[in-house]
Amino acid sequence: MLRALVFLGLLLALAAPVSAQDFAGLGPEIPKATGDPHPEGNRVMRRRHMEMMRHDRDMTMHDGEREIDASISECFECHSVKDEAGGYVTYESEKHFCRACHDFVAVKVDCFMCHRSTPEGFEEPALHAMGSSAEQDIDLARTYLEGLAGEHTESGRPE
Repeated sequence: MLRALVFLGLLLALAAPVSAQDFAGLGPEIPKATGDPHPEGNRVMRRRHMEMMRHDRDMTMHDGEREIDASISECFECHSVKDEAGGYVTYESEKHFCRACHDFVAVKVDCFMCHRSTPEGFEEPALHAMGSSAEQDIDLARTYLEGLAGEHTESGRPE
């Protein structure tokens, strides 16, 4: 009996690395960041980045606090991807850092309707709302309001 358990343990130990290799390409390919690691760690940032950014957005928009921790512009200091010509890719590109995971899990990101998707100092085409036409502004507002309507339950109250 003991021999059978030892044999089974060895068999599983040898099979485990092969299984891990089989699953290596199933997740998103996340571009490597530059700079120092997150103080909270990558695992925390991957799970809670939206919650942290939403909290800081509320502090900025509702309380007028401009010195915040999770500014989206700070993200691009380390999480910017360059194209073949050496310029930064915008959110329109599938290579953009945010799109690696968000496309994989089919999450719509609307940050870049208003915010830049590249680091400060890089001339970005007018993809965000500040450079849009009146028709685009109306479409953006309609999309935003439709999104808000989808966040309510049948009773009309927020979830």
